[in-house]
Amino acid sequence: MVAVEKALEQYGAPVYVRKQIVHNTHVVRTLEAKGAIFVEETDEVPEGEIVVFSAHGVSPVVHEEARQRGLRTIDATCPLVTKVHNEAKRFADQDYDILLIGHEGHEEVEGTSGEAPDHIQLVDGLDSVGRVEIKDPSRLVWLSQTTLSVDETVETVARLKERFPTLIDPPSDDICYATQNRQVAVKEIAAQSELVIVVGSENSSNSKRLVEVALDYGADASYLVDFASEIDDAWLEGVTTVGVTSGASVPEELVAEVLTHLAKHGFEHVEEVQPVDERVRFALPHELRKDLRAS
Repeated sequence: MVAVEKALEQYGAPVYVRKQIVHNTHVVRTLEAKGAIFVEETDEVPEGEIVVFSAHGVSPVVHEEARQRGLRTIDATCPLVTKVHNEAKRFADQDYDILLIGHEGHEEVEGTSGEAPDHIQLVDGLDSVGRVEIKDPSRLVWLSQTTLSVDETVETVARLKERFPTLIDPPSDDICYATQNRQVAVKEIAAQSELVIVVGSENSSNSKRLVEVALDYGADASYLVDFASEIDDAWLEGVTTVGVTSGASVPEELVAEVLTHLAKHGFEHVEEVQPVDERVRFALPHELRKDLRAS
């Protein structure tokens, strides 16, 4: 979000964004109101204009399409996604088969797969493990989409290793620290709550995983909402404790509005669960930093 805001300040409207910069309805609407134009593909961007690539990353094909159209690109890919891209390229260069654990059709999966399409095979859920076909089990590694359920990923890897005992782990965990931290917290919250409300958008993979984790770890019910206005009062009937969490890209103001809404319905006492203190900050895309320094 910050990259698009800074681009609008630096270059003026319009600034085009390929796909949603992050999967959050409020963020997209806010940026549109400031002059951002969201498109699905680069061919929708007028030649010579500025286009921002979303946090989910894009394949080399998309970079080439943008170059051919003379677009000025700002690559806002999350550094954690870039890490997975680099791992995919490195293992492909060494002629490994790569099993990418993720969800078919997700933008991040499409971007990572595009780095080494001849080497990457998608593993989408436990049911797909049995369909994996490889050339050489001694040269096999797994990578993952950064916004998956930690538990499901661990289970998928375990199932893969039953079939392929020599399967190699990536050098470091691929799942986003913010995704992991929220899943750890929601496990604790769900154990103490009858209802867990997750603030996030329907197309946000990490937000939807929080709903699943909450149900798996003790909550009687869990719902995904973009805004406090979407909370159904019937959900609160007979409930004594409500847990609240949010997806990784959700603005804090939306969580605050949910807490205010709940306070009006008798849930005034708030106890914060924060198992990990997040202090990680990422720099702006280098293309944008360069122009900001020059201005």
